[in-house]
Amino acid sequence: MMSPKPAISDDRLVRSSPIRPAPLQVIHILGNSMRIWSVYSLYRYVSTQEESIVAFIFTCLVPAAIIFLVLQKPWKGRALPNSQVVPTVVNGGIMALYYVLWGKGLLTCGPLLALLGEYAGAVLGVLSAALFGRNVNLFKKVAGLAAMLLSYYLLSNGWATRTSFPLNSFAAEEELPIKTVGMKEMVVPLTAGILSALRRVIARRISLKNQLKRRLHAITIASATCFLFPVAMWDTILGSASDSIVKFQFPSWAYVSTILFGIVFVFYIDNLAEERCHFLFPY
Repeated sequence: MMSPKPAISDDRLVRSSPIRPAPLQVIHILGNSMRIWSVYSLYRYVSTQEESIVAFIFTCLVPAAIIFLVLQKPWKGRALPNSQVVPTVVNGGIMALYYVLWGKGLLTCGPLLALLGEYAGAVLGVLSAALFGRNVNLFKKVAGLAAMLLSYYLLSNGWATRTSFPLNSFAAEEELPIKTVGMKEMVVPLTAGILSALRRVIARRISLKNQLKRRLHAITIASATCFLFPVAMWDTILGSASDSIVKFQFPSWAYVSTILFGIVFVFYIDNLAEERCHFLFPY
């Protein structure tokens, strides 16, 4: 009579199973770090050259849209229904408005405050659902709301400034003048973060598969480029330098890094993290 095999304990299963998401988490952190680096490069270039930030973002979206269209080819495969195409085009309008507000907030508040305001505005909806949910007691609601308001107050009163960038001491360029930023200026990047979260929610609702999500994102980028074109032209005409688009140095590091790391690469990194590690990003 054969004796049954001893059951393997859970501890041995945990020890023997490899931790696969760890390299993906490292790649995700590196990808977002490169995106932050591109934001600092963009701010440094636009501040020193006095270019139109909206027109610069538009010129970055044009090649980014071409890259997404070439890689994803949304016109191939199964035809997309209007119930997905129409919300995707509307989502492109939301993305265009997000880039306008984010660019204005970047010039007004600086890169660090703009990034913090973007992330804070993006998680505002998640915090609101947690604070005002039914399953949370009153003390936790009041304490969480007070902590959120206090963090916004400290953020708007200069507790985090552009000079706090860890690599700032190694920079060779001269220091730019520090701007005083208040809560009024922080509304712009906060609103941009809320729009970014709304755009991601719409993209998740209309796309069930990751491959379909990539195809729809290519349409979203192309739609955002079309929506942003008249705004960029108007901002350039009203700006101090009417020929700012002509003076753009396209091979510059700010231009290349914004396209590759700020738009294209960060999307695939976040999409890979959502697919393999089951991360959900509110921003």
